[in-house]
Amino acid sequence: MKKTLFSLVMVLMLVALTACGGKEKNESSNGNDEEIKELTLGFIPSQEADKIADTVEPLEEKLSEELGIPVKAEVMIDFVGLVEGMRTGKIDIGFLNPFGYVQAEDRADVDVLLKAIRNGGDSYVAQYVVPADSEINSIEDLVNTEGLVWAYADTLSTSGYLFPASQLMDMGVEDLSTHFQHSVVGGHDNAILSLLDGQADFATTFDDARDTVEGDYPTVKEDLKVIGHTDPIPNDTLSVRSDLPDEWKQKIKDAFLAFNDDEEMMAIMNDVYTWDGIAEAKPEDYDIVREVYSKFEDELSE
Repeated sequence: MKKTLFSLVMVLMLVALTACGGKEKNESSNGNDEEIKELTLGFIPSQEADKIADTVEPLEEKLSEELGIPVKAEVMIDFVGLVEGMRTGKIDIGFLNPFGYVQAEDRADVDVLLKAIRNGGDSYVAQYVVPADSEINSIEDLVNTEGLVWAYADTLSTSGYLFPASQLMDMGVEDLSTHFQHSVVGGHDNAILSLLDGQADFATTFDDARDTVEGDYPTVKEDLKVIGHTDPIPNDTLSVRSDLPDEWKQKIKDAFLAFNDDEEMMAIMNDVYTWDGIAEAKPEDYDIVREVYSKFEDELSE
């Protein structure tokens, strides 16, 4: 009886080990055996969330047509949610800003495929904006004045927070959390509106985010003044989860690159994220972003 019981236990253990081995093999593959039936494309709002959801519908349709499977757009609340979505596999393709990409590369093992071209270049700057009648006239004035209310889109926003924050620290602000009052407003347009509404003393945004509200506020460029800029920042990325099959990464890359010859689709890309063109990207293009990110890694990991 004991011998029979021992044999049964050994058989069960072997079955369990075989099952575990099979699961481990599947999980450790690079995704080349994965059957792709649908792809999810993740966004964070650069404008009002409901507007961007409507704007990306033609992009969903075109990509579904080009790739031969349904492509669904998912508007996320912020970059943290988008990175987490890619980490868990709920988001396959992400429009990630430079810091979002660097963080997703670290936390979610994503691969960068493409980057934006704007105004003929693959980089941009962040701007500092204040009311036109403000006594603040330079970045140095911000450094030398405590207690100002600072409006920005998101703590993971490259132009909204991280590059300006790094610059302010380099210029002498020892503690950002006490030197300024922080107002996280969830969009570059909202940062501009915070100034117009008198809810903030200065805002940091991409250049020139005043354009995003000019339709509703025609005098915005008279009401708000730009007092400085950051160093150049690499443009936004289109990144994918790394365990997608290589053939699908290539299909996605080719589909987006083909938009360069499609005026209608480039107009949509411009409406979504002001992309004028699309270029291939390499991880090393974002080394400067990794350097700045390292200053905030502990803070952003909390």
